Amino acid sequence: MGPLISELERLYPGAEVDIVAAGPAAHAVFSTYPTVRRIVSFHQRIVHHLPMTVAQLFGIRRTVYDVAIDAGGGSQSGRLLLAFVKARYKIGTTDHASEEALRPLHLAQRPVHLLRHAYAGDASGPWPVMDIRLTDDERRKGRDLLAKILGDTGVSSDTLTLAIFANATGRKCYAETWWAQFIQELTDHHSNVRIVEVVAAHAVSQLNSKHATFYSRDLRKMAAVISAADVFLSADCGVMHLAAASGTRTLGLFSVTDQRKYAPYGASNAAIDNREGDPGVAARIVSAHLSGLFQSLSEERH
Repeated sequence: MGPLISELERLYPGAEVDIVAAGPAAHAVFSTYPTVRRIVSFHQRIVHHLPMTVAQLFGIRRTVYDVAIDAGGGSQSGRLLLAFVKARYKIGTTDHASEEALRPLHLAQRPVHLLRHAYAGDASGPWPVMDIRLTDDERRKGRDLLAKILGDTGVSSDTLTLAIFANATGRKCYAETWWAQFIQELTDHHSNVRIVEVVAAHAVSQLNSKHATFYSRDLRKMAAVISAADVFLSADCGVMHLAAASGTRTLGLFSVTDQRKYAPYGASNAAIDNREGDPGVAARIVSAHLSGLFQSLSEERH
């Protein structure tokens, strides 16, 4: 949704945006977007909070919008909500194959494409990036905290910091033994890689507590610490997209989902095809990426 709001800011300076989302994450992600006027967060367990949900729905219904956009990729709930709101113009996805062929495949680009298609003027331009818009103070605190976690006394030109998030849902999640083999292979190629594990919400290390760890339920604090790392690695998950939005180089391991739709978004990021599931193969691919980063970081630091 971030790229869509950035595009709205570009095409309609001064516009005010209301966001309707599931769960509380949108409040953290868009707290520094001046364009965002209000965020309506439906509880993730709607059935157990029906009175609150009904009140939220009719609160949305009382507002008449100039434009309503379904940014959810055409989900049934998104379509129903788009039909429910009052707006002069409504923009959403359809099931027509001809329109599908014209639409960008990556889900971060689709709502931007829909807006551009409906815009009356010239809407050409580069695709907006994902950006959580960390403040300078947040980034400074993230650097300081990561340095404390790693026991830094200074930045070395021949050392690279790799943040790993080892959790994911369902079949996207790799076992602890997989990560152990992967890290062993990777560090055999790059002994000067420092690893910090970003621990999931259950607060349990999935790398057997062998590395420095960072844990926080605060999404902005997590993004700030990740932004201080040189590179971030995980399977396809929400934290991977948070890392991409933080501005750090992001690598995503894809074994189940379609990387054309869900790859970490941004020119410096990359999706790694891991359908074979071999940790050695994945380590060698990541190692190749790190070799290029070592070179560029060494030039930057000198």
